[in-house]
Amino acid sequence: MSDKEEKKGWFRRLQDGLKRSSSAISTGITDIFTKRKLDDDVLEELEELLITSDLGVSTAARITTNIAKTRYDKEIEPDEIRQALADEVTAILAPVAQPFILMEDRKPHVVLVVGVNGSGKTTTIGKLAHQFRQTGKKVVLAAGDTFRAAAIEQLQIWGERTGCDVVTTKVGGDAAGLAYSAIEKAKADNADLLLIDTAGRLQNKSDLMAELEKVIRVIQKLDADAPHSCLLVLDATTGQNALNQTEIFGKVCEVTGLVMTKLDGTARGGVLVAIADKFGLPVHAIGVGEGVENLQPFEASDFARALSGTNNN
Repeated sequence: MSDKEEKKGWFRRLQDGLKRSSSAISTGITDIFTKRKLDDDVLEELEELLITSDLGVSTAARITTNIAKTRYDKEIEPDEIRQALADEVTAILAPVAQPFILMEDRKPHVVLVVGVNGSGKTTTIGKLAHQFRQTGKKVVLAAGDTFRAAAIEQLQIWGERTGCDVVTTKVGGDAAGLAYSAIEKAKADNADLLLIDTAGRLQNKSDLMAELEKVIRVIQKLDADAPHSCLLVLDATTGQNALNQTEIFGKVCEVTGLVMTKLDGTARGGVLVAIADKFGLPVHAIGVGEGVENLQPFEASDFARALSGTNNN
């Protein structure tokens, strides 16, 4: 398959995955803009549509203001609004669309993967491990979610599938101690990348947040600069709660980048635009399905077109 065909295939999967999010926006635009001029009432309806699509109040207000600048009091077709929306969303997302880059001068590049229960952290780690193994990198996995036997088993399965060593401890074991052992092993093995899973810390659980801080302190005893990356995995189905999670985790572990999963299971995909607009954190990848190929580097224009229901290539 050529690169062009592969990109087209991914865009089709992205369109399918975002169908629930885009259909609400696209249908809403058709309802609002059929044979009407762009006046204050219409702008208010558009703004409300964007807010209910989880783009956030301030983001929705700015987008509608920008769209109105050159079109106010003109009759406008729904397709033109969809394209204008895609352009505005692309402008917001383009600065944060940054692929995850392996730091070649770190041996290993230590990545802490955080997020709440059920966000897809363990699966994301497995998929990232697969992608880096495909490029010939040596990857070690650490099953730092010691609270759940299922999480440890799931990571071991990914380890077998991808040919990666997995460092584990008993259920209920010390996560900080496990992280320490994992770095020692990754250094001894001259690994390129160490991916450390963590328990699904709910942002209102101060004891779990304290444990995450402890994990980071212990890691830094072996490498003062580690973790070199802290990836926050967000579940798109949580909508506006994802904004709160981004804020809380950012305070605890200096989040360096985001991965958003489960975009195919929700009508709330617009929340990614709100998060990008508010926090400006790099968005490394998005997931629109269970398969390994359904976690892909984030591309602003593709996402904006899929979200707004704009089909031009």
